[in-house]
Amino acid sequence: MDPCPFVRLTVGNLALKIPVASKPARTVVHPSSSPCFCKIKLKSFSVQAAVVPHILPDSQLTDGQVQPLAATFHLSKSDLDRLAAKSLFGGKLHLKISIYTGRRGTNCGVNSGRLLGKVSVPVDLTGAESRAVVFHNGWIAVGKDAKNSSAQFHMNVKAEPDPRFVFQFDGEPECSPQVFQIQGNIRQPVFTCKFSFRTTADRNQRSRSLPSEQSGPRGWLSSFGSERERPGKERKGWSITVHDLSGSPVAAASMVTPFVASPGSDRVSRSNPGSWLILRPGDGTWKPWGRLEAWRERGSNDGLGYRFELIPDSAASGIVLAESTLSCSKGGKFSIDLASSSSGSTNGTRTPRNATSPACSPRGSGDFGYGLWPYCVYRGFVMSASVEGEGAGSKGRKPTVEVSVQHVNCTEDAAAFVALSAAIDLSMDACRLFSQKLRKELCPPQDLIS
Repeated sequence: MDPCPFVRLTVGNLALKIPVASKPARTVVHPSSSPCFCKIKLKSFSVQAAVVPHILPDSQLTDGQVQPLAATFHLSKSDLDRLAAKSLFGGKLHLKISIYTGRRGTNCGVNSGRLLGKVSVPVDLTGAESRAVVFHNGWIAVGKDAKNSSAQFHMNVKAEPDPRFVFQFDGEPECSPQVFQIQGNIRQPVFTCKFSFRTTADRNQRSRSLPSEQSGPRGWLSSFGSERERPGKERKGWSITVHDLSGSPVAAASMVTPFVASPGSDRVSRSNPGSWLILRPGDGTWKPWGRLEAWRERGSNDGLGYRFELIPDSAASGIVLAESTLSCSKGGKFSIDLASSSSGSTNGTRTPRNATSPACSPRGSGDFGYGLWPYCVYRGFVMSASVEGEGAGSKGRKPTVEVSVQHVNCTEDAAAFVALSAAIDLSMDACRLFSQKLRKELCPPQDLIS
């Protein structure tokens, strides 16, 4: 499989120095006790915001100090071509940063922060698909009169290659579509998907085939497979299996906890989410790789809440890699990105609190790499998957999946992410209000008969 070129443009190591006046006015609050923030803009991309740490004028910011990234822009080949075309007619491409003192937020539509100054960094992305480029690393004067200003702003702006495999479903996951690998204008089939309803007999058979999962340190997994049989509104038993072109199963997503309406409601609540296991083949049976939980958020921000955790073979609990919310009406991108700033997210995703926890990627059938735990880790961008909202209509969905090259060493690696993307897409339907009807493909045959 050949990857598609991507470039990752990052802004990090932010800091601000503002000198202390010898006799400050009583009404002035010194920045060391008042927050600072900035807004970061690249052409037509969404504005990203980040907190700017304030340091004392005599302090030094060394290269060894590690800070979270303030903003990240993921640029595909088409994005690079579009930006290059614009720069031909509009001069050089610039990354623009506006620095504010005061608290973030708005009051009656007016920003509450006070603009301190603006910084513009020329960005030439030519050749960034194949080599890392640093556009700025150090201090720069800011203020209305930048040449004579004593306020100093520190930042690191760089671009680096971030090649990815791109996959696209040829239809809705519940319609058992093919999955194509996309490279430019080339579409090559690599997987097929089979959607089905898991019956009680299937579940009992699976339990008998996994004796090792019912005892020892992994005995807690048995609770994942327990169906909460209860009267009322519920959606359960959905399963999607990913096969390679030879017909061999290489990954699966199985709904192991039903999506049940909370009492007196027609929605799946955060306190009682539904869940999926993402499975990979190994030693002649299925082995759990990750777990996805999903629910429907309440309030004006009606959204699909989710949490994805990796299931290490030797640990008593999973490692959370992604936790956020997607708009139920507009959709968005499910993303696992362990280097992005939580404050700068614009697509509904954020880095989990324990994103720095070590997490292994399985390396191949029969060898899951867990013996190296905790020395192998997910780093940077891992994967993203497009998820359409309810407002877009369900027909014609073709979810797209991007997976970082560094996390794919075999077919099963890629298939696991494809299965995960199918699960998050289907979760949008599973968390649909129970007052709304599902498509017939998502209803068990007995429900259609009745």
